[in-house]
Amino acid sequence: MNPLAAINHLLNFAAPALVVAVLLVACGHIFMRKMAAAHGWVALIAINFVVGCGVLVAGLLLLGRDGMVATYAALVLACASSQWLLLRAWRG
Repeated sequence: MNPLAAINHLLNFAAPALVVAVLLVACGHIFMRKMAAAHGWVALIAINFVVGCGVLVAGLLLLGRDGMVATYAALVLACASSQWLLLRAWRG
């Protein structure tokens, strides 16, 4: 595999984590304006992206394949829990 193909595979592997992180933070700013207004988008997206990539790597190691529905469900739950904890910790 050449380096360009390897980068393409890596970006496609991490893309679901980035999309979930961006959508989660955007929806948080839309639906929970009072809580989320004081926090920056970049920090929340970065933290949720790192959590999401960790879940994707764990799913790949545990299940042996990428793209399993159980991994994506765990991705959504982990990112939602991370967002909830961050907003709860920064609120007080």
